[in-house]
Amino acid sequence: MTARSIAPAVLLLLAACSSKAPAPQDSGTPLNAVRVALPESQPLPVAGEGEPLGGKPLWAGAPGGDSVRFGQPGAGPDLSLACRQGVLVVTRHVPAEVGAQALFALQGRKRIVRLAVDATAVPGSRGYLWQGSLPAGDPASEVFEGPFTGTLPDAGKISVPGSDLVRALIRRCGARPATGAAPAAPQAQE
Repeated sequence: MTARSIAPAVLLLLAACSSKAPAPQDSGTPLNAVRVALPESQPLPVAGEGEPLGGKPLWAGAPGGDSVRFGQPGAGPDLSLACRQGVLVVTRHVPAEVGAQALFALQGRKRIVRLAVDATAVPGSRGYLWQGSLPAGDPASEVFEGPFTGTLPDAGKISVPGSDLVRALIRRCGARPATGAAPAAPQAQE
């Protein structure tokens, strides 16, 4: 190689090394978010003797009536909803990397919602799970009142049937005033 052919290669390498890293952008999630302990890692109830399971996932209410969980009977939940001080807390029970953030795309009969979720350490669960929140009185919470599908990066797609347990939880939660730190507003589309 001659000095003439090396000079452009060196200049190209220097130009590639001198570019600035992209500036971090605001994700829109609250800086003062409050995390709450939920009994979510407990297995869902199993049908009694003589009752066929059919291998179908189901909704189950947690003791106290402030949360519902969806998943296979006898296994941990795939999705849970909980009411905390007028705020609906949504947890997708799929491992997430520390510090990760994403949009949980939810599509129901009447509404499409993109819910901001964060990797969150949930008491009673190993590692981090995806968790987000929205005021129970927000029109976006209607997506949970009937059957819906949800998609999350690296967590796949979940299809969830509607349930009276979920509708009752949202109705009770919406009747309570939201207090404490305000959760991030979801981006909703109709």
